[in-house]
Amino acid sequence: MRITDLLNKQSISLNLKATNKMSAIDELVDLVNASGNLNNKEEYKQGIIAREEQSTTGIGEGIAIPHAKTKAVKKACLAAAVSKAGVDYESFDGSLAHLFFMIAAPDGANNTHLEVLSRLSTILMDETFRQDLMNATSVDQFLSLIDAKETEKFPEEEVVEEVKTPTSAKDSKYPRVLAVTACPTGIAHTFMAAESLNKKGAEMGISIKVETNGSAGAKNVLTKEEIENCDAIIVAADKKVEMARFNGKKVIQTKVADGIHKSEELITRAINGDAPVYHSAEGAQEVEESNESLGRQLYKHLMNGVSNMLPFVVAGGILIALAFLFDDRSIDPSNFGSNTPFAAFFKSVGDAAFGFLLPVLAGFIAVSIADRPAMVVGFVGGFLANAGGAGFLGALLAGFIAGYLVLLLRKVLSFLPQSLEGIKPVLLYPLLGTLLIGIVMTFIVNPPVAFLNNGLTNFLNSLGTSSAILLGIVVAGMMAIDMGGPFNKAAYVFGIASLNSGNEAVMAAVMAGGMVPPLAIALATTFFKHRFTKQEQDAGKVNYIMGLSFITEGAIPFAAADPLKVIPSCVIGSAVAGALTMVFNCTLPAPHGGIFVFPVVGNWPMYLVAILIGSVVGALILAFLKRSVKQEA
Repeated sequence: MRITDLLNKQSISLNLKATNKMSAIDELVDLVNASGNLNNKEEYKQGIIAREEQSTTGIGEGIAIPHAKTKAVKKACLAAAVSKAGVDYESFDGSLAHLFFMIAAPDGANNTHLEVLSRLSTILMDETFRQDLMNATSVDQFLSLIDAKETEKFPEEEVVEEVKTPTSAKDSKYPRVLAVTACPTGIAHTFMAAESLNKKGAEMGISIKVETNGSAGAKNVLTKEEIENCDAIIVAADKKVEMARFNGKKVIQTKVADGIHKSEELITRAINGDAPVYHSAEGAQEVEESNESLGRQLYKHLMNGVSNMLPFVVAGGILIALAFLFDDRSIDPSNFGSNTPFAAFFKSVGDAAFGFLLPVLAGFIAVSIADRPAMVVGFVGGFLANAGGAGFLGALLAGFIAGYLVLLLRKVLSFLPQSLEGIKPVLLYPLLGTLLIGIVMTFIVNPPVAFLNNGLTNFLNSLGTSSAILLGIVVAGMMAIDMGGPFNKAAYVFGIASLNSGNEAVMAAVMAGGMVPPLAIALATTFFKHRFTKQEQDAGKVNYIMGLSFITEGAIPFAAADPLKVIPSCVIGSAVAGALTMVFNCTLPAPHGGIFVFPVVGNWPMYLVAILIGSVVGALILAFLKRSVKQEA
């Protein structure tokens, strides 16, 4: 389907009056509605806004392509507009948007909106073409420009333009350079990178073929023969792509933004052989680049566990907080959170979600290392870490141990005949791996790690009540050191023990210390945007909710990515908050809940002040330590 088939004159404006993003959306929705293809204008607008809340559709280079697929659309259509002054559309590269294309697609199995997105992303890579569209003096000229460009780029309605090859390469039936592009959403940047590589290859006289891993699946897929006969392969991707097929070939792995902005450099490296040889491991769907550092590999495995764990943290933490909010402490203070059936329901479901944290963390670290056969081994290891008192650190170790145990089992059992290959992943690896992880966790890992946890608790007990402010500094600071690890858990357990003995001040300091790290990161990413990438800014917004809900783990991705700057900032901010809760004589009878249990906090106004001051201090320190980053398109 051609772009010009979806546009009509009533849906094009060459003088957008909007001065901000929301007013631009309003005008564009009106243009779409003018086509007569909407069932419900307001419902369609809500679909557009919902898509923008996921991530901005301001793709950079002065372009915005808002889109929605909804039952409010009768027939696929398109609106287009030009803003001479430009609109701040929160674009990835920080530029003002001058060209707007709003896509309306009916709900259903078709992927019209994705096809249109890919086409628009492709033709709009031409800067001269963009300028011509912005300078169009009539709607007819605007339509004519698009029609001509579309005919040029898709002469036979192919997804990817066939590039011209130099005379020396015409006798070869295979491209010299292959590439794969993929972005997290699989829409605009995937196709922009593909177009940039294709265009630059044509300019350089280098035959190239680009596979796009978009939302609608892989297109222009590289064949086995093409892979065998190419000089090198460029993988410009920000998400997982199938890599085992490139075993033994020279592969350049980079981010999708480099495919857009550094296409010439990448192609030059490819034809000069300036790339490492890629080696895949048996049975792995995606394996590490041969020259990737051990630290980078361990980080990727850890992040796989953490990213899969966080949804459990969010769901469980908020449900537990609601349990305390809806409960009546006066019924039985020792059972606060479960005194009423309504509160007990929230508490039981929240506890169930929290119960999966450590097994999920360990399980998905193991999967990252040794693929699916390691999942059960990792899950069991995480469960045993929790049951044996080893906590977060024990589960983290369990995940790595489980993954590498399964890799070891693969090598040990490699002598078995081919006829037994089918039972290895469903019987031998999980059975032997579970047995081994049970032995390792029970007799090797749990005892020393549990001893470490107990030692931290005893250290806190030794402080006593002689210096309340010092105690507040220590327990609150510990909550931010490892954000769910042994230091954090030791401080939390000490807070609960103090609560059981009648001291509610310690628990107040503990919770304040746990709320500050995500809040400090949220504030820093909001007010010091130039210090963070667009992805970090988006992730930072979620930390407002996590911080207010006392879910310290929300800060883990930031701490793992930049520990030397994030952790000290958060520790200092938490320590300040903890000290102030003691100075203000704040108390907390609930062991969890965040802002939801403020009604039961002693001197809650000053408690809020303490948390706010600590969060601001942490944010300012983090902003001072971080350097400005270049926002990626």
